[in-house]
Amino acid sequence: MEAYRTRTLTESYWPAADIGGFRAWTLGHLLADTAARAPERLALVAGTRDPAKRRTWTYRQLERDAHRVAGALLGRYRPGDRIAMWASNIPEWVLMLYGSALAGMTLVTINPAFRQRELEYVLERAEVSALFVMDTYRGFEMHAAATSAAEKLNVPPDVFRIADFESFMESGDKDTALPTVSPDSPAMIMFTSGTTGAQKGIVLHHVGLVNMATFAQARGGLADGGVNVNIMPMFHLGAMGVGGIGSVAHRATHLLAEEWDPEFYMQLVQEFGGTYSILVPTMIEALLTHPRRAEYDISTLRNLVAGAAKVEARTVRRAASEMNCQIVILFGQTEMHGVISGVHMDDAVDDKTDTLGQPMPLIEVKIADIETGEILPIGEIGEICIRGYQQMIGYYKMPDETAKVMRPNGWIHSGDLGTMDARGFLRITGRLKEMIIRGGENIFPAEIEELLREFPGVGDVAVVGVPDPHWGEQVGAVVIPSGEARPDPDEMRAFCRKNIAAHKAPSLWFFADGFPLTETGKVQKFKLRQMIDAGSLNAAPLKQAQRPV
Repeated sequence: MEAYRTRTLTESYWPAADIGGFRAWTLGHLLADTAARAPERLALVAGTRDPAKRRTWTYRQLERDAHRVAGALLGRYRPGDRIAMWASNIPEWVLMLYGSALAGMTLVTINPAFRQRELEYVLERAEVSALFVMDTYRGFEMHAAATSAAEKLNVPPDVFRIADFESFMESGDKDTALPTVSPDSPAMIMFTSGTTGAQKGIVLHHVGLVNMATFAQARGGLADGGVNVNIMPMFHLGAMGVGGIGSVAHRATHLLAEEWDPEFYMQLVQEFGGTYSILVPTMIEALLTHPRRAEYDISTLRNLVAGAAKVEARTVRRAASEMNCQIVILFGQTEMHGVISGVHMDDAVDDKTDTLGQPMPLIEVKIADIETGEILPIGEIGEICIRGYQQMIGYYKMPDETAKVMRPNGWIHSGDLGTMDARGFLRITGRLKEMIIRGGENIFPAEIEELLREFPGVGDVAVVGVPDPHWGEQVGAVVIPSGEARPDPDEMRAFCRKNIAAHKAPSLWFFADGFPLTETGKVQKFKLRQMIDAGSLNAAPLKQAQRPV
């Protein structure tokens, strides 16, 4: 391990490091191993506000119910079929994760904040056979939307209410033979928006998920038998991978909180002896500044993993001095099954705040010349490229899009610009792709632009990220009106919130007569951001007060 950490590189290339521990396993194999080793250990807890509703599973019970789910699925569908979940943080995510894995089926995760338009696209693109859905989420009638969406498709999926999940599990044949599942076979599809506007279904395999989650949790500091208080959304790989899978890999308790609220979080840590969590930097700040923190015993909390936004040095120091917690920064990409690099718990504060750490085991990383793909000298800016067992199978039935990212030589081109120092520590300097990161959520402008071009009075639109001290970035829309009258920003925002997840809706609206263009006619978004920073483009006021999302 020390030789791995103390490497001295001569160019911006990190050779794969084998530190042992690789397991050519499926998710079903992982669960069976942990259930055999720690059958009565608390595996899963429904972290509801009402203590009376906190369902729990030991590892023996979790394995039992995963087999019940698999039997029920196999009574209706075939190995290789795709089974979707559309829900907030509830334990059925974990039951379906392992049940579909045992059945040789692929779990499709769907953001509960999606609206019917987004749901229809995912169901059709992934060719979903069955959809399990909550009745409502934050006032939105999800089951009604799911039924309506399914009816519009040429091959409508079966729609199951998660409220009836126990009955579904009971409907299977307990003696159903499970199929043989290869570690390299598909286990999950997660959708990410594309820069062309089309969301892409990233197909992930068992062996990538098992080992990424194992190594990532070890880097983050989850101890064997620890208690992972998970408040991140389960449709996301950070929660599903390092939470739903990494907790099993480390025989830990997965406490799945139904929502984020700093005081509720502290209550859960106190009650269950929480030792570990993944939190975005704004959440860590909310804990450090909470006026009632001293009223809760959160002394068991030891490790906090942060990602998706810069962590300030004062936050790292305060977490260590005031909460006795070490912060670890992890960096990842869904196309690589999640985490690809991270700092170590005992790294210097400057490394924790200014770098993305060293690459994870068994993968190669290089900083490549954008034009040639050649390895660059130490410290020079280029594209971060990754190769190894963690690479995705591809984008589901999108070979052309897959080929843009996954090259014949095996390298995944991340679209992120960065540098590598002589120790192998990575730094992000920018993005080739136009992705916006708001509060830890990846947002791609093309999807929003495509929607806004449908709005009356919008001639053209460019969506950009605008720096924000709380969210990291806010979504800004620069609109060219189609006529003399400007479309109303409040009406455009309401239109967006009706048709796409609320966090994607622009909160800042700018108007322009034209866009700065390249010689080939491409919008130069970096110049729009410069104009916003310089004050030559000013946001139009909104009449309606904005609610945080």
